[in-house]
Amino acid sequence: MIVYKQSSGDRIFDSINIAIMAVVFIVMAFPFLHLINYSLSNPSLVSGRFLFLPKQVNLDSYKAIFANGDVLHGIYISVARTILGTISMVLVTSMAAYVITRDDLVGIKFFRKYFVFTMYFSGGLIPTYILIKSLGLVGSFWVYIIPSAVSVFNMILIKTYIEGIPKELEESALMDGANDAYLFLKIILPICIPVIAAVSLFAGIGQWNSFIDTQFYNAMNPDLFPLQYILYNSFQSITSVEQFTMGTGAANTQLLTPQSLKIAMTVITVLPIMVVYPFLQRFFMKGLLIGSVKG
Repeated sequence: MIVYKQSSGDRIFDSINIAIMAVVFIVMAFPFLHLINYSLSNPSLVSGRFLFLPKQVNLDSYKAIFANGDVLHGIYISVARTILGTISMVLVTSMAAYVITRDDLVGIKFFRKYFVFTMYFSGGLIPTYILIKSLGLVGSFWVYIIPSAVSVFNMILIKTYIEGIPKELEESALMDGANDAYLFLKIILPICIPVIAAVSLFAGIGQWNSFIDTQFYNAMNPDLFPLQYILYNSFQSITSVEQFTMGTGAANTQLLTPQSLKIAMTVITVLPIMVVYPFLQRFFMKGLLIGSVKG
């Protein structure tokens, strides 16, 4: 067993790194901890100081939010667009990435340059809106799914990963009579699980946090408002508790303030990402083992 003895310089370097990461953790984690504690506290007991623990635990803000039909419908829209948008992006983008790795495809150099070109240049906001409207997607749920089905950046990530797979796997499968569809679905896709997990995380977070597309295409259709857009509107429109709880049947509004409602809704929008991310972190490691090439 080899024992590595750290020098004084190594110990100083490690100590500096630990101190820097501790500061980064405090800067990133403590503000959100304050929001959680504020949303769980009695607003009348909350001062301007940082909250390490809730003051007199109070769940009225969350009860009022989940009693609001618009918020519940917004959660449904956000979950639906996140799941469908992520699945469609992974399928379409991974298939396109596999295709552009084929050197025998006619015009492959042109297609590669064409996709990269779209990363740096676009038609702009107005031409994009005209295109979306001409396709009949304005005012529909599918405007959240179809335009985001292809991500050139994620395509390049998957393409690079596929190019690192030994060509012998493909050649042996083709010799056994496999076609391109079987080769992609049964061999390439399972090996690409680590990068698929990564791009799925990117796509899922992007879909969950998106609200600008609602502003552009569905601002006049409240039935298609995702949770993030409802949160965006609440910061501008909620000026009184009665305005938010009207018609919800909320029993106790004495321990509610507009600020506590906004903060509780912010926690609800961020919490799912915090729950899903550690799961995907473990999935990365599992995917690395599944994707390994055994001799």
